[in-house]
Amino acid sequence: MEYTIGELAARFGLATHVLRPWEDMGLLSPARRVAGRRVYGPAHLTRVAEILLGKDAGFSLEQLRELFTAPDRDRRREVLRGQLAQVRERLARLTLSQTLLEHGLRCRHEDYQSCPRFQEMVLARLDGVELADALDHP
Repeated sequence: MEYTIGELAARFGLATHVLRPWEDMGLLSPARRVAGRRVYGPAHLTRVAEILLGKDAGFSLEQLRELFTAPDRDRRREVLRGQLAQVRERLARLTLSQTLLEHGLRCRHEDYQSCPRFQEMVLARLDGVELADALDHP
């Protein structure tokens, strides 16, 4: 089966303008052109699904290009490990954000800025203490 760029995009609920930068980066290339129009095959469906999964995993388009063009398994694993480290870092920051927000919601003070615990955290941050340590600051 063959698809136009519009049909390929629609298959995934995307606008055609989303696919064009993917082509520019070499992530996706039409099988051929017919009368100046791009034509895609079944393998392109798989590639779009792979790109979308990668984006869901937090990869940038540049990182996906690197992953897709990696010369061997070791390089692909290195790219995957790098992305996993970034995801773990974001999760740690989100966990800290969650802790801070939960504190704000549990706080009995009318104004969070008058909360002694919040003021301690602000002072800790003013002293250059990282957020994780400021949350644990006595």
